[in-house]
Amino acid sequence: MTQTTGRDRYLDALRAIAIVRVVTYHMFAAPWLSWAFPAMGVMFALGGSLMAASMQRSAARAVRGRIRRLLPALWAMGVIVVPAMFWHGWSAAGNGRELAALVFWVVPLAEPPGNAWAANVTVVLWYLVTYLWLVLLSPAAWRLFRRRPLLTVLLPLALLALLKLGPPLGWTRFDPFALNARAATVMLHLATYGACWYAGFAHHTGALRRMRLPLLLAAAAACIAAGTAWALIPHSDADAADVNNVPAAQALYSLGFVLLVLRAAPAMSWLERARPLDAFVTVLNARAVTVYLWHNAAIAVCFPIGDRLQAWRAGQFGYFAVALALLTLVVAALGWVEDLAAKRRPALFPIGRTRTAQPSGVAAPPPASQPAATADRD
Repeated sequence: MTQTTGRDRYLDALRAIAIVRVVTYHMFAAPWLSWAFPAMGVMFALGGSLMAASMQRSAARAVRGRIRRLLPALWAMGVIVVPAMFWHGWSAAGNGRELAALVFWVVPLAEPPGNAWAANVTVVLWYLVTYLWLVLLSPAAWRLFRRRPLLTVLLPLALLALLKLGPPLGWTRFDPFALNARAATVMLHLATYGACWYAGFAHHTGALRRMRLPLLLAAAAACIAAGTAWALIPHSDADAADVNNVPAAQALYSLGFVLLVLRAAPAMSWLERARPLDAFVTVLNARAVTVYLWHNAAIAVCFPIGDRLQAWRAGQFGYFAVALALLTLVVAALGWVEDLAAKRRPALFPIGRTRTAQPSGVAAPPPASQPAATADRD
């Protein structure tokens, strides 16, 4: 049975572009892609916008809904990966602290532990950890945002400055990395991407739409320029060619980029007429967590399999085709978990008819005969 859903297809398209960019970036290790489209900042901004939409109905329900939709895909991965790590000689069994940290495969309040064999899998899990914390912090942040929106957006940047530059003169230097590495990593990621998440709040409430365009363009340009300038300053522990390696640059550059793409609200009715592309965007949105979790594993495995298939004849694009085929198989095998988490009927590839909803942040009432469409449902 074909189901028609009302969604903000511009947000769907942005998420699809971000996912494609992430996969392409990891396959080709092209640092310029991090500048062309800061995908992680965009994904967190979209998450913030959708979280704000849900919290307007019920903050507690919104948190429960996001957690329910986030964790099952991780559990499915853990059921496969954790036993495989032990099979490959993971020494956590002899390390009480690491063994206890296995709880993070169930509730990822910090990065789940792993071994070198599974590094290509576990390296991407920081995103789920950061997303979960931003969800948990959102009810309090939402209350602050409604009173002090600018302060809410700037607070993560202030935390980032504290983490990377140290406190103002005369204070005792705060070095969280000396306290707990996992906690410090969580704080760093929250500080780097929190402003983008709260910019998503501003998008949903229409604050970005109401902001005078010259002022918004100036703010975005200032953030992008500051992020670029900071990346160009020599950093002993980072390669500035990739903005992902410089947290302060990433935070500022991503925020500026997000302000621009969230302010835009192009008509997306054309997507409904481009059926193959519309279906592709729909599938990527319905399987976003599965694709993200497994894409790096598919890339790692594509090389030995590609060698057997003589993928080298087509160069790196041949291996990329193998990686995409493997990822498609994983999505077909495990993607149904996301359907159950979202309380949808499980499907191999959920390609349904979509109806373009009024873009978030644009004040226009729905027709009297229809309920208001939401960009995402719990």
